[in-house]
Amino acid sequence: MDKKLIVKMIKNCFKQYYEADSSPIGDKELEELVTRILQTKNEDPTADLYEVVNDIVYDYLTG
Repeated sequence: MDKKLIVKMIKNCFKQYYEADSSPIGDKELEELVTRILQTKNEDPTADLYEVVNDIVYDYLTG
């Protein structure tokens, strides 16, 4: 799976909660989110990528 696509999806998801130019996440945290998304997708290949990204970003923000 393309990590660049996942990073772009994560950043777009953050835009729902923050200003467009604001990024509340560092590179280390971003890499951890990508890893969690890839792991979740590997465990459940039928899961919708968009939903997985949104769920994990939401968990990150509320956790």
